Amino acid sequence: MYQVSATDVSKLRKITGAGMMDCKKALEEANGNIEEAVQIVRKRGLAIANKRVDREASEGVVLSKVIPDTTRGAMIVLNCETDFVAKNELFTGFAYKVLDIALEQNPADLEALKQIKIDGRTVGELVIEQSANTGEKVDLSAYEKIEAAMVTPYIHPGNKISTLVGLNIKVDMQAGKDVAMQIAAMSPVAIDKDDVSAKMLEQELEIGREQARKEGKPEDMIEKIAQGKLNKFYKESTLLNQEFVKDNKMTIRDYLKSIHKDLTVTSFKRISLKG
Repeated sequence: MYQVSATDVSKLRKITGAGMMDCKKALEEANGNIEEAVQIVRKRGLAIANKRVDREASEGVVLSKVIPDTTRGAMIVLNCETDFVAKNELFTGFAYKVLDIALEQNPADLEALKQIKIDGRTVGELVIEQSANTGEKVDLSAYEKIEAAMVTPYIHPGNKISTLVGLNIKVDMQAGKDVAMQIAAMSPVAIDKDDVSAKMLEQELEIGREQARKEGKPEDMIEKIAQGKLNKFYKESTLLNQEFVKDNKMTIRDYLKSIHKDLTVTSFKRISLKG
């Protein structure tokens, strides 16, 4: 049997990202031929991915990051089946590699990101090959990006929730971080009242009407009560009108104005693995 050398194992790991024992077995099977061993590892990953295609990959990591001048940020979700794999440094390292590629290449959408090539392999192919490393279904399920005068990322400890927030003026990074953390904690649906969709507004009004009717309120008071509940919805669910979690005596709008009179949020993204 071919005696596998540590040098060859290291070389194969660098090419494929596969684990040490998987590389050793592939080299033994290929009698030391690196190119053959690469194909063995890749086929194994594809086989595992195909076998586990119906499995639910509901664990994973949500990561966000910005380019050095902080004018653009990106966020990705890399899924796997178990929290054990999600916490593995190699899995997280691969996720950051994909995120760095997204920041560097600035693809238009998720499918465009999956088509970017690294050393002759597309990101999509490399994701499938991660199944060989983990033994689980692996999926790159989301990619978001925003541009602004200043973009700030936030990753909640555990890598299960991540946010990006864009501000219209470049200010101290702490302001951006505070708002990004607010978004992670309070999950707003829009920046301000005018940004809430007509469909969502009507849903909230109908919920308010139904609650008022169940409470036996007079029919001529229903609309007024529903409007009052809508105002409460605005306060709880639109970012600029939410109470600042670090100081509930002010709203996020107040907090931003305390830093600069014209400072506001232009866009944000929030992804949570748990919805």
